[in-house]
Amino acid sequence: MSKNENTHEELENEEMTVELELDDGSKVTCAVVTILTVTDKDYIALLPLNEDGENTEGEVWFYRYSENPKNPNEEPVLGYIEDDEEYEAVADAFDEFLDNAEFDELVDDES
Repeated sequence: MSKNENTHEELENEEMTVELELDDGSKVTCAVVTILTVTDKDYIALLPLNEDGENTEGEVWFYRYSENPKNPNEEPVLGYIEDDEEYEAVADAFDEFLDNAEFDELVDDES
């Protein structure tokens, strides 16, 4: 099984989380929603969680995402998206991901 299939399967079968340190030094635990590829770059969609492990705000954070192909055990690197056009492309891809996920749920429910 390839690494991408593993990642996708893991995301479907268990909730993966990451802990981010914000600019003010505080830490936020985020659920990993998905990893998207847009114009040959990878991005990660994160759902910030409160102390109870819930997301009450409904916001999703997008970051550039990269792994070291020579060492898959190395921690992935997240980076800020500073370009508005790039951010919009990632947000559009995420909306499409959500539309497909909702469609898949509808199809699964009808089975």
